[in-house]
Amino acid sequence: MTTRIGRERPLTVGIDVGGTNIRASVVDGAGEVLDTVQAPTPHSEHALEDGLERAVRELCGRHRIGAVGLAVAGFVDETRASVRFAPHLPWQDSPVASRLSERLELPVILEHDANAAMWAEYRFGAAAGAHNGVLVAIGTGIGAALLVGGELYRGSFGVAPELGHLQVVPNGRACPCGKRGCWERYCSGTALVDTAIERLAIDPTRSTILAREVSRDAGSLTGRRVAGAAQDGDPVALEVMADFARWLGLGLAFVSDIFDPDLVVIAGGVSSSAPLFLDEAREHYAAAITGARHRPLARIRTTQLGEGAGMIGAAELARTALSAGPPTVGADRAKSSAARKSTRSTARETAPGGRAGARR
Repeated sequence: MTTRIGRERPLTVGIDVGGTNIRASVVDGAGEVLDTVQAPTPHSEHALEDGLERAVRELCGRHRIGAVGLAVAGFVDETRASVRFAPHLPWQDSPVASRLSERLELPVILEHDANAAMWAEYRFGAAAGAHNGVLVAIGTGIGAALLVGGELYRGSFGVAPELGHLQVVPNGRACPCGKRGCWERYCSGTALVDTAIERLAIDPTRSTILAREVSRDAGSLTGRRVAGAAQDGDPVALEVMADFARWLGLGLAFVSDIFDPDLVVIAGGVSSSAPLFLDEAREHYAAAITGARHRPLARIRTTQLGEGAGMIGAAELARTALSAGPPTVGADRAKSSAARKSTRSTARETAPGGRAGARR
Protein backbone atom coordinates (compact mmCIF):
# COMPACT_ATOMS: atom_id res chain seq x y z
CA MET A 1 0.00 0.00 0.00
CA THR A 2 1.29 3.44 -0.93
CA THR A 3 0.56 6.85 0.47
CA ARG A 4 2.28 8.86 -2.26
CA ILE A 5 0.11 11.84 -3.12
CA GLY A 6 -1.01 11.79 -6.74
CA ARG A 7 -0.53 8.06 -7.33
CA GLU A 8 -4.25 7.72 -8.09
CA ARG A 9 -4.11 10.29 -10.91
CA PRO A 10 -4.08 9.02 -14.53
CA LEU A 11 -0.93 7.39 -15.83
CA THR A 12 0.64 9.21 -18.75
CA VAL A 13 3.62 8.60 -21.02
CA GLY A 14 6.45 11.10 -21.32
CA ILE A 15 8.86 10.73 -24.24
CA ASP A 16 12.29 12.27 -24.61
CA VAL A 17 12.76 12.52 -28.37
CA GLY A 18 16.51 12.84 -28.73
CA GLY A 19 18.69 12.88 -31.80
CA THR A 20 20.18 9.50 -30.84
CA ASN A 21 17.50 7.70 -28.79
CA ILE A 22 13.80 7.72 -28.03
CA ARG A 23 13.10 7.14 -24.34
CA ALA A 24 9.48 6.70 -23.29
CA SER A 25 8.35 6.31 -19.68
CA VAL A 26 5.11 5.69 -17.86
CA VAL A 27 4.85 8.31 -15.09
CA ASP A 28 2.31 8.44 -12.28
CA GLY A 29 0.78 11.52 -10.69
CA ALA A 30 3.54 11.71 -8.08
CA GLY A 31 6.23 12.00 -10.77
CA GLU A 32 7.50 8.46 -10.30
CA VAL A 33 8.71 6.55 -13.37
CA LEU A 34 7.02 3.13 -13.44
CA ASP A 35 8.22 1.68 -16.74
CA THR A 36 10.54 2.71 -19.58
CA VAL A 37 11.31 1.61 -23.13
CA GLN A 38 14.12 2.90 -25.33
CA ALA A 39 14.98 2.63 -29.02
CA PRO A 40 17.31 4.32 -31.52
CA THR A 41 15.88 7.46 -33.14
CA PRO A 42 14.96 6.87 -36.81
CA HIS A 43 16.11 9.51 -39.26
CA SER A 44 13.02 9.95 -41.45
CA GLU A 45 9.79 11.63 -40.42
CA HIS A 46 7.53 8.64 -41.03
CA ALA A 47 9.94 6.16 -39.44
CA LEU A 48 10.30 8.38 -36.36
CA GLU A 49 6.54 8.51 -35.85
CA ASP A 50 6.35 4.75 -36.38
CA GLY A 51 8.98 4.34 -33.65
CA LEU A 52 7.09 6.61 -31.26
CA GLU A 53 3.88 4.70 -31.90
CA ARG A 54 5.60 1.38 -31.21
CA ALA A 55 7.06 2.66 -27.95
CA VAL A 56 3.73 3.95 -26.67
CA ARG A 57 1.85 0.84 -27.74
CA GLU A 58 4.36 -1.34 -25.92
CA LEU A 59 3.76 0.65 -22.73
CA CYS A 60 -0.01 0.67 -23.29
CA GLY A 61 0.17 -3.12 -23.37
CA ARG A 62 1.32 -3.07 -19.75
CA HIS A 63 -0.42 0.04 -18.36
CA ARG A 64 -3.63 1.99 -18.79
CA ILE A 65 -2.49 5.28 -20.35
CA GLY A 66 -4.50 8.50 -20.50
CA ALA A 67 -2.30 10.84 -22.57
CA VAL A 68 1.16 11.27 -24.08
CA GLY A 69 3.64 14.14 -23.85
CA LEU A 70 6.71 14.56 -26.09
CA ALA A 71 9.77 16.54 -24.97
CA VAL A 72 11.45 17.83 -28.13
CA ALA A 73 14.77 19.64 -28.55
CA GLY A 74 13.49 22.20 -31.03
CA PHE A 75 10.95 24.92 -31.70
CA VAL A 76 7.42 23.89 -30.73
CA ASP A 77 4.54 26.13 -31.80
CA GLU A 78 2.46 28.08 -29.31
CA THR A 79 -0.38 25.50 -29.34
CA ARG A 80 2.06 22.68 -28.54
CA ALA A 81 0.73 20.79 -31.55
CA SER A 82 3.46 21.21 -34.19
CA VAL A 83 7.23 21.12 -34.37
CA ARG A 84 8.46 24.15 -36.28
CA PHE A 85 12.08 23.02 -36.44
CA ALA A 86 14.34 20.59 -34.59
CA PRO A 87 18.03 20.57 -35.58
CA HIS A 88 18.59 16.86 -34.87
CA LEU A 89 15.16 15.53 -35.90
CA PRO A 90 13.41 15.26 -39.31
CA TRP A 91 10.36 17.33 -38.36
CA GLN A 92 9.84 20.76 -39.91
CA ASP A 93 6.48 22.54 -39.63
CA SER A 94 5.03 19.12 -38.80
CA PRO A 95 1.66 18.63 -37.01
CA VAL A 96 3.13 15.86 -34.89
CA ALA A 97 0.55 15.91 -32.10
CA SER A 98 -2.49 15.35 -34.32
CA ARG A 99 -0.79 12.66 -36.39
CA LEU A 100 0.30 10.68 -33.33
CA SER A 101 -3.07 11.17 -31.67
CA GLU A 102 -4.83 9.72 -34.68
CA ARG A 103 -2.52 6.72 -34.61
CA LEU A 104 -2.77 6.14 -30.86
CA GLU A 105 -6.30 7.41 -30.17
CA LEU A 106 -4.86 9.29 -27.21
CA PRO A 107 -4.38 13.01 -26.53
CA VAL A 108 -0.81 14.07 -27.39
CA ILE A 109 0.98 17.32 -26.55
CA LEU A 110 4.45 18.57 -27.46
CA GLU A 111 6.81 20.60 -25.32
CA HIS A 112 10.31 22.00 -25.64
CA ASP A 113 12.58 19.66 -23.70
CA ALA A 114 13.93 22.37 -21.38
CA ASN A 115 10.38 23.52 -20.57
CA ALA A 116 9.42 19.94 -19.78
CA ALA A 117 12.45 19.56 -17.50
CA MET A 118 11.63 22.83 -15.73
CA TRP A 119 8.07 21.71 -15.12
CA ALA A 120 9.24 18.40 -13.68
CA GLU A 121 11.69 20.14 -11.33
CA TYR A 122 8.94 22.56 -10.28
CA ARG A 123 6.39 19.86 -9.57
CA PHE A 124 8.66 17.21 -8.09
CA GLY A 125 12.28 18.34 -7.80
CA ALA A 126 14.76 21.14 -7.29
CA ALA A 127 12.37 23.99 -8.20
CA ALA A 128 9.56 22.97 -5.86
CA GLY A 129 8.13 26.07 -4.21
CA ALA A 130 9.75 28.51 -6.65
CA HIS A 131 7.69 31.44 -7.91
CA ASN A 132 9.90 32.76 -10.69
CA GLY A 133 12.59 30.33 -11.83
CA VAL A 134 15.11 29.71 -14.57
CA LEU A 135 16.38 26.35 -15.73
CA VAL A 136 19.69 26.33 -17.58
CA ALA A 137 20.41 22.96 -19.19
CA ILE A 138 24.10 22.84 -20.06
CA GLY A 139 25.20 20.14 -22.45
CA THR A 140 26.52 20.44 -26.00
CA GLY A 141 24.90 23.89 -25.91
CA ILE A 142 22.50 25.65 -23.55
CA GLY A 143 18.79 25.00 -23.33
CA ALA A 144 16.69 27.13 -21.03
CA ALA A 145 13.23 27.52 -19.53
CA LEU A 146 11.44 30.22 -17.57
CA LEU A 147 8.89 29.81 -14.82
CA VAL A 148 6.94 33.03 -14.22
CA GLY A 149 4.40 33.14 -11.42
CA GLY A 150 4.39 29.34 -11.26
CA GLU A 151 3.66 28.99 -14.99
CA LEU A 152 5.92 28.15 -17.90
CA TYR A 153 6.64 31.16 -20.07
CA ARG A 154 6.81 30.19 -23.75
CA GLY A 155 6.62 33.59 -25.46
CA SER A 156 4.19 34.69 -28.15
CA PHE A 157 5.19 32.00 -30.64
CA GLY A 158 6.29 29.17 -28.34
CA VAL A 159 10.07 29.54 -28.73
CA ALA A 160 11.11 31.47 -25.58
CA PRO A 161 13.68 31.56 -24.08
CA GLU A 162 16.83 31.09 -26.18
CA LEU A 163 19.21 32.19 -23.45
CA GLY A 164 22.11 30.21 -24.88
CA HIS A 165 22.16 32.52 -27.88
CA LEU A 166 22.41 35.79 -26.00
CA GLN A 167 25.53 37.48 -27.34
CA VAL A 168 28.06 37.89 -24.53
CA VAL A 169 31.19 38.51 -26.64
CA PRO A 170 30.83 40.77 -29.70
CA ASN A 171 32.53 39.09 -32.67
CA GLY A 172 33.41 36.15 -30.44
CA ARG A 173 33.42 32.44 -31.19
CA ALA A 174 31.28 31.37 -34.14
CA CYS A 175 28.03 29.63 -33.19
CA PRO A 176 26.06 27.12 -35.31
CA CYS A 177 23.06 29.45 -34.98
CA GLY A 178 24.85 31.88 -37.33
CA LYS A 179 25.82 34.48 -34.75
CA ARG A 180 29.13 35.01 -32.97
CA GLY A 181 29.87 35.22 -29.26
CA CYS A 182 26.77 33.39 -27.96
CA TRP A 183 26.76 32.50 -24.25
CA GLU A 184 26.78 28.77 -25.02
CA ARG A 185 30.03 29.14 -26.94
CA TYR A 186 31.71 29.96 -23.59
CA CYS A 187 29.53 27.99 -21.17
CA SER A 188 28.79 24.45 -22.37
CA GLY A 189 30.38 21.07 -22.86
CA THR A 190 31.53 22.25 -26.28
CA ALA A 191 32.98 25.40 -24.72
CA LEU A 192 35.04 23.32 -22.28
CA VAL A 193 36.69 21.59 -25.24
CA ASP A 194 37.23 24.81 -27.20
CA THR A 195 38.76 26.60 -24.22
CA ALA A 196 41.00 23.62 -23.43
CA ILE A 197 42.32 23.46 -26.99
CA GLU A 198 42.97 27.23 -27.02
CA ARG A 199 44.95 27.04 -23.77
CA LEU A 200 46.90 23.96 -24.82
CA ALA A 201 47.91 25.73 -28.04
CA ILE A 202 49.53 28.45 -25.94
CA ASP A 203 51.56 26.12 -23.71
CA PRO A 204 50.91 22.36 -23.77
CA THR A 205 53.72 21.67 -21.31
CA ARG A 206 51.61 23.04 -18.45
CA SER A 207 49.15 20.16 -18.79
CA THR A 208 49.72 16.79 -17.16
CA ILE A 209 46.70 14.99 -18.66
CA LEU A 210 44.91 16.97 -21.39
CA ALA A 211 48.04 17.42 -23.51
CA ARG A 212 48.36 13.64 -23.82
CA GLU A 213 44.69 13.34 -24.78
CA VAL A 214 44.98 15.95 -27.50
CA SER A 215 48.30 14.62 -28.84
CA ARG A 216 46.73 11.18 -29.32
CA ASP A 217 43.51 12.43 -30.95
CA ALA A 218 42.35 16.04 -30.65
CA GLY A 219 38.92 15.06 -31.91
CA SER A 220 38.36 12.68 -29.00
CA LEU A 221 38.43 15.42 -26.38
CA THR A 222 35.05 15.97 -24.70
CA GLY A 223 33.72 18.20 -21.98
CA ARG A 224 33.43 15.16 -19.72
CA ARG A 225 37.13 14.39 -20.23
CA VAL A 226 38.08 17.99 -19.48
CA ALA A 227 36.09 17.81 -16.24
CA GLY A 228 37.69 14.48 -15.40
CA ALA A 229 41.16 15.93 -15.94
CA ALA A 230 40.27 18.84 -13.65
CA GLN A 231 39.12 16.37 -11.02
CA ASP A 232 42.54 14.71 -11.30
CA GLY A 233 44.33 18.04 -10.86
CA ASP A 234 45.44 18.90 -14.40
CA PRO A 235 46.44 22.61 -14.24
CA VAL A 236 45.07 23.51 -17.67
CA ALA A 237 41.80 21.67 -17.04
CA LEU A 238 41.42 23.51 -13.73
CA GLU A 239 41.88 26.83 -15.55
CA VAL A 240 39.29 25.77 -18.10
CA MET A 241 36.77 24.96 -15.37
CA ALA A 242 37.48 28.30 -13.69
CA ASP A 243 36.82 30.07 -17.00
CA PHE A 244 33.58 28.10 -17.36
CA ALA A 245 32.52 29.09 -13.82
CA ARG A 246 33.17 32.76 -14.64
CA TRP A 247 31.01 32.63 -17.76
CA LEU A 248 28.25 30.77 -15.96
CA GLY A 249 28.17 33.35 -13.17
CA LEU A 250 28.26 36.30 -15.57
CA GLY A 251 25.53 34.80 -17.74
CA LEU A 252 23.29 34.10 -14.75
CA ALA A 253 23.79 37.69 -13.57
CA PHE A 254 22.71 38.90 -17.01
CA VAL A 255 19.62 36.66 -16.93
CA SER A 256 18.80 37.72 -13.36
CA ASP A 257 19.03 41.40 -14.24
CA ILE A 258 16.29 40.78 -16.82
CA PHE A 259 14.01 38.24 -15.10
CA ASP A 260 14.84 38.56 -11.38
CA PRO A 261 14.20 34.88 -10.51
CA ASP A 262 14.18 33.50 -7.00
CA LEU A 263 15.68 30.17 -8.17
CA VAL A 264 18.05 28.92 -10.86
CA VAL A 265 18.29 25.20 -11.65
CA ILE A 266 21.42 23.97 -13.42
CA ALA A 267 20.67 20.84 -15.45
CA GLY A 268 22.16 19.00 -18.42
CA GLY A 269 25.18 16.75 -18.70
CA VAL A 270 27.67 19.31 -17.41
CA SER A 271 25.71 19.61 -14.15
CA SER A 272 27.20 16.29 -13.03
CA SER A 273 30.51 18.14 -12.64
CA ALA A 274 28.96 20.90 -10.52
CA PRO A 275 31.39 20.46 -7.57
CA LEU A 276 34.14 21.69 -9.89
CA PHE A 277 32.48 25.00 -10.77
CA LEU A 278 29.24 25.82 -8.99
CA ASP A 279 30.57 27.55 -5.86
CA GLU A 280 32.85 29.72 -7.94
CA ALA A 281 30.02 30.48 -10.38
CA ARG A 282 27.87 31.63 -7.46
CA GLU A 283 30.63 34.06 -6.44
CA HIS A 284 30.87 35.51 -9.96
CA TYR A 285 27.09 35.77 -10.11
CA ALA A 286 26.92 37.62 -6.78
CA ALA A 287 29.65 40.04 -7.86
CA ALA A 288 28.21 40.76 -11.32
CA ILE A 289 24.49 41.16 -10.63
CA THR A 290 23.27 44.74 -10.57
CA GLY A 291 22.78 46.06 -7.03
CA ALA A 292 23.92 42.80 -5.46
CA ARG A 293 24.34 44.27 -1.99
CA HIS A 294 20.84 45.72 -2.04
CA ARG A 295 18.73 42.83 -3.35
CA PRO A 296 18.19 39.14 -2.59
CA LEU A 297 20.13 36.72 -4.76
CA ALA A 298 18.53 33.77 -6.52
CA ARG A 299 19.23 30.36 -5.08
CA ILE A 300 21.30 28.32 -7.54
CA ARG A 301 20.73 24.58 -7.36
CA THR A 302 21.49 21.55 -9.50
CA THR A 303 18.85 19.27 -10.98
CA GLN A 304 17.22 16.79 -8.66
CA LEU A 305 15.60 14.63 -11.36
CA GLY A 306 18.58 14.37 -13.70
CA GLU A 307 18.23 13.13 -17.26
CA GLY A 308 14.69 11.87 -16.63
CA ALA A 309 13.32 15.36 -16.00
CA GLY A 310 12.20 15.95 -19.59
CA MET A 311 10.16 12.74 -19.72
CA ILE A 312 8.64 13.33 -16.29
CA GLY A 313 7.73 16.92 -17.17
CA ALA A 314 6.22 15.98 -20.53
CA ALA A 315 4.12 13.30 -18.87
CA GLU A 316 2.94 15.71 -16.17
CA LEU A 317 2.05 18.38 -18.73
CA ALA A 318 0.07 15.78 -20.68
CA ARG A 319 -1.73 14.84 -17.45
CA THR A 320 -2.51 18.50 -16.74
CA ALA A 321 -3.91 18.95 -20.26
CA LEU A 322 -5.99 15.80 -19.86
CA SER A 323 -7.50 16.94 -16.56
CA ALA A 324 -8.25 20.40 -17.99
CA GLY A 325 -10.67 18.95 -20.49
CA PRO A 326 -10.68 17.77 -24.09
CA PRO A 327 -7.83 19.42 -26.03
CA THR A 328 -8.29 20.69 -29.56
CA VAL A 329 -5.30 18.68 -30.76
CA GLY A 330 -4.95 14.95 -30.99
CA ALA A 331 -7.48 12.15 -30.74
CA ASP A 332 -10.45 14.31 -29.76
CA ARG A 333 -9.86 16.53 -32.77
CA ALA A 334 -9.68 13.52 -35.08
CA LYS A 335 -12.83 11.93 -33.61
CA SER A 336 -14.86 15.12 -33.90
CA SER A 337 -13.72 16.24 -37.36
CA ALA A 338 -16.99 15.20 -39.01
CA ALA A 339 -19.03 17.07 -36.43
CA ARG A 340 -16.97 20.21 -36.91
CA LYS A 341 -17.58 20.17 -40.65
CA SER A 342 -21.32 20.47 -40.02
CA THR A 343 -21.10 22.85 -37.05
CA ARG A 344 -18.18 25.17 -37.90
CA SER A 345 -19.60 28.09 -35.93
CA THR A 346 -19.74 26.02 -32.74
CA ALA A 347 -16.20 24.80 -33.31
CA ARG A 348 -14.97 28.36 -33.73
CA GLU A 349 -16.52 29.29 -30.37
CA THR A 350 -15.02 26.35 -28.45
CA ALA A 351 -11.56 26.06 -30.04
CA PRO A 352 -9.86 28.90 -28.13
CA GLY A 353 -10.97 27.45 -24.80
CA GLY A 354 -9.61 24.07 -25.81
CA ARG A 355 -6.22 25.54 -26.67
CA ALA A 356 -6.05 27.35 -23.34
CA GLY A 357 -6.90 24.14 -21.56
CA ALA A 358 -4.17 22.25 -23.37
CA ARG A 359 -1.61 24.91 -22.41
CA ARG A 360 -2.81 25.43 -18.85
